[in-house]
Amino acid sequence: MASAFRALDCASRSDIEAAGVLPGAAERLHDELKKIIRDHGPASPATWRSISAGLLDPELPFAFHQMMFYGCFKDFGPDPPAWTPDPEAAALTNVGKLLENRGEEFLGSVYRDPISSFSDFQKFSVSNPEVYWRTIFEELRVLFSVPPQCILRDHPNVESHPGGQWLPGAFLNPAEICLAVNDRRGLNDTAILWRDEGADELPPNRMTFKELREEVWLVAYALKEMGLAEESAIAIDMPMNVNSVIIYLAIVLAGYAVVSIADSFAPSEISTRLTISKAKAIFTQDSIIRGGKSIPLYSRVVDAQSPKAVVIPAKGSSFSMKLRDGDISWHDFRERVKQCKGVFPAVQMPVEACTNILFSSGTTGEPKAIPWTCATPLRAAADAWCHMDVRKGDVVAWPTNLGWMMGPWLVYASLLNGAAMALYNGSPVTSDFAKFIQDARVTMLGVIPSIVRTWKITNCTSGYDWSAIRCFGSTGEASNVDEYLWLMGRARYKPVIEYCGGTEIGGGFITGSLLQPQSLAAFSTPAMGCSLFILDNNGHPFPQDAPGMGELALYPVMFGSSSTLLNANHYDVYFKGMPVWNGKVLRRHGDFFERTSRGYYRAHGRADDTMNLGGIKVSSVEIERICNSVDENVLETAAIGVPPPEGGPEQLVIAVVFKDSDNSSLDLNQLRIIFNSALQKKLNPLFRVSSVVTLPSLPRTASNKVMRRILRQQLSQLDQKPKL
Repeated sequence: MASAFRALDCASRSDIEAAGVLPGAAERLHDELKKIIRDHGPASPATWRSISAGLLDPELPFAFHQMMFYGCFKDFGPDPPAWTPDPEAAALTNVGKLLENRGEEFLGSVYRDPISSFSDFQKFSVSNPEVYWRTIFEELRVLFSVPPQCILRDHPNVESHPGGQWLPGAFLNPAEICLAVNDRRGLNDTAILWRDEGADELPPNRMTFKELREEVWLVAYALKEMGLAEESAIAIDMPMNVNSVIIYLAIVLAGYAVVSIADSFAPSEISTRLTISKAKAIFTQDSIIRGGKSIPLYSRVVDAQSPKAVVIPAKGSSFSMKLRDGDISWHDFRERVKQCKGVFPAVQMPVEACTNILFSSGTTGEPKAIPWTCATPLRAAADAWCHMDVRKGDVVAWPTNLGWMMGPWLVYASLLNGAAMALYNGSPVTSDFAKFIQDARVTMLGVIPSIVRTWKITNCTSGYDWSAIRCFGSTGEASNVDEYLWLMGRARYKPVIEYCGGTEIGGGFITGSLLQPQSLAAFSTPAMGCSLFILDNNGHPFPQDAPGMGELALYPVMFGSSSTLLNANHYDVYFKGMPVWNGKVLRRHGDFFERTSRGYYRAHGRADDTMNLGGIKVSSVEIERICNSVDENVLETAAIGVPPPEGGPEQLVIAVVFKDSDNSSLDLNQLRIIFNSALQKKLNPLFRVSSVVTLPSLPRTASNKVMRRILRQQLSQLDQKPKL
């Protein structure tokens, strides 16, 4: 891309006009650019820092932003820094303050300053977990009703705890810690800001910690009135709004386990998750309001043959629909406790107790049921504290759902750090959402690349002031360099912290930092407490600091990561057959990663037979099961996630083998439409087939397993453009 642009010292006023800038503004910008070049030269990180901070603004044509960025780094080579940390600002981050106070204590004589010593501190977090995690718990003001005997110890059963046992003997309640008042959080501080679509001219709604506590306590008391057994599983299938957050915290506070179900799922998928988790009750809404339209939700829950449902109206305080026998309205549920009885005594749980059951697709078609323990929320909050620098006074927004890990992550990442969460009850790809981000004064905005792509195409953020943002977070799928350059420009070039992990990790294993230069669509560091390896073609780890590309593996000593699955053998899924390093078997993750010559990391999609569509992991088998049955001419199919050549989220391609290989009369575009209809009805309405290709047969192993990885490579090489 950089080769298509002139070096900055060759850029003329007419070049700037050609990028869409009006003549008068072009002359002014050209004069300012010449001054920046005199001060910093035409092609250095300092040049770009000055341009991005003082020359560019969100309303200038993006072509001009591209001209400045690519012109500055024309001869830089790979991984140019789109953002570099300022030493004064770095010293004020959470990690910066910690290192300024205790850097020499942790690192000894090698400590210099927060920026120079960040990588050493990351390695310290891996080699000294006892010291690091004890420090983090102090920073997060974690309350243990029974303190742990130690931070980490080896476990005699290597298969059940390959990475050791964390916080043995500890008792706590993560929801209680979220609601505790301390020096980071006062009763009158804001806990949640929110807005419903259609109310965009009104100020955001605000709930204080005092109000949140009282609401959570009331719902927790009402839960106890249901007479459920201790540790029962209770599902939530509804949008992520103020009510669902209250319900989530109340379930955990009362000692039950949340079952997370995304509000986009079809009845069969809801039923599967309810059955696996053995849920005893479910909270849901009558419908979901999007774009002024009402999308049924309660009816899907009923079709899933759910247990007893508590039904919340999407609008107002009541609804006219008739409820199933045994179900109850939100109003009647709360009326069981006429008034709050005061502080709800939090149920103290052993650290290994399950607080949340989430689901991630496996390769057999059935979703993996992953328990989050009492430790997992602490891991989520620690990632936010260190990598996104979330702290008291911040406002954190991340369009997501409690059915995916980023929903619970957002709850803990904000509340455990004394920050407020910002929730928009509507579509995140509208100008109304952009206005909410402005009005709520969001300081950390999380995204997935698909959302950013839509923002850029529609320009729906134009005219809104996002200057309060200190950083973006990005997760869910591979991002695109140009789209993220555009995103940074919306907030006057604040950094994007890429964040990759998994439901079974409870956070990220690789990410970025406000103490390191950030390159677009790249990761700058393993997450704190994590050590990762890239495996060569023989399954052996490359040297950790060497460039290379291959399947990613993780050192198993990772606080907060899973040690059990409800419906599969955890050791077989994540450890069996993996290489041993430093006496411990490495943990399988399943992504292909590259470590570049400059030390950044880039994701290259899934290595196994699951894919990532719009931030949602899904099994190929789940998709193929549906596609195989939609047309009598289809013999078999293979569902493949193919990254576009320009980078960005995976595109779903269906490879089809027909029963009659000579049948050329079938319309592949019509077949694509049929596949889309079936998938959106039976699996997820957010899924979309980009294209359909035909094959005489599917490549298979000697044991008759479809080699989807080979297909993926072949389809990627075709440089196939998705059909609209």
